Amino acid sequence: MDTYQYKGRNKHGEIQQGTIESPSPQAVAQWLMDTGIAPISINSQEPTRTDPAWFTRLMGEDKVTPVDLLLFTRQMGNLVRAGMPMMESIEGIQKSTGNKALARVLQAVRVDLDKGSQLSTALAHHPKVFDEYYVAMVRVGEESGRLEESFQSLFQQIEFDRNMRKKIKSALRYPSFVMMAIGVAMVVLMLFVIPVFAKTYASMHVELPLLTRVLMATSDFAIRFWWLVITVAGVLYYLFHFYTHLPQGKYAWDKFKLTLPIIGKILVKATVARFCRSFAIAGKSGVPIVQAFLLVSRVVDNAYYEDRILQMRRGVERGETLSRVARTAGIFTPIELQMIAVGESTGDVDSMVEQIALMYQEDVEYDVSKLSESIEPLLLAMMGVLVGILLLGIFMPLWDLGQATLHPSRP
Repeated sequence: MDTYQYKGRNKHGEIQQGTIESPSPQAVAQWLMDTGIAPISINSQEPTRTDPAWFTRLMGEDKVTPVDLLLFTRQMGNLVRAGMPMMESIEGIQKSTGNKALARVLQAVRVDLDKGSQLSTALAHHPKVFDEYYVAMVRVGEESGRLEESFQSLFQQIEFDRNMRKKIKSALRYPSFVMMAIGVAMVVLMLFVIPVFAKTYASMHVELPLLTRVLMATSDFAIRFWWLVITVAGVLYYLFHFYTHLPQGKYAWDKFKLTLPIIGKILVKATVARFCRSFAIAGKSGVPIVQAFLLVSRVVDNAYYEDRILQMRRGVERGETLSRVARTAGIFTPIELQMIAVGESTGDVDSMVEQIALMYQEDVEYDVSKLSESIEPLLLAMMGVLVGILLLGIFMPLWDLGQATLHPSRP
């Protein structure tokens, strides 16, 4: 289909213009009249160069990043507050954004708005960009007449969630880098260092220690069957990726991550912080508590916590109090349960839950800042063990030969 630029007037006499893909100008004219717009001009747009799909994915032009979504939400909040018409607001952001994927999404949103759809309905057609939580918050803003506040709340939530993810990535960066360095060092030793010593020891015709023989056998296997090692590693990675994308596999993996030493504690706090912040914002925006549980369960990005949150939702549906279902879920400490109970008794649960989120945010920031001090002894011990094994395995024969030379056996 070709792309056409159209211009027309709606029933209020306002100019409506934009672009749309269609098989012919006549189809564009018919579509405009069906949507209540009198056509003024319809012109064919020159086709633009399209890059291959692999190049688009490589350059990151096929997805909307959290930063782009954050900027879009802030701009929408400002434009709604300024009283700009919705179509002009979307069109202005579409032309100013540097993300091609977001521009294509906003073009489709404009087409839906031209057909008379609400903004929340138009956004719901693009779930990869606007999730259920985002769409529900926009819908609540439309129904309550507080769309500006909804966009402000969404901006705060997206920024909070982005900061939490950055903290988690920062927490995992240091140990990941150290483990990668250890892996590279092991590969270099196995492929290049140990074979040199193996040739030297082979020419001596002496009995080698067990540890040395194991290292040499491992090195020889890696050199001769490197293709098999890579294949097995690839298959294991694929199986792990496949399993963790199954419902039961994702649940087991997400639960296991929370039990990891040092890192697990940070993941727990960050996940609870996202849940509490999202739940507080949804409650303040007027989302019913049962629906809020359902929406927030999608935000935490952890199958184990999602199951616990949905368990709380079922308890509330049965008529149980929030403090009771929170205690049953087993994801809050006694102090936090007390705060929820106080908020429930005073009718200010949202503020209390938001305070819990702020507490956890501060804890995550502190734990990340002290992560290197906490995890460094563990990594050093691991490196010491590996280095000790390698040194003993390589140099023990030399030590034995030196001892034999200094103390030769008497006849």
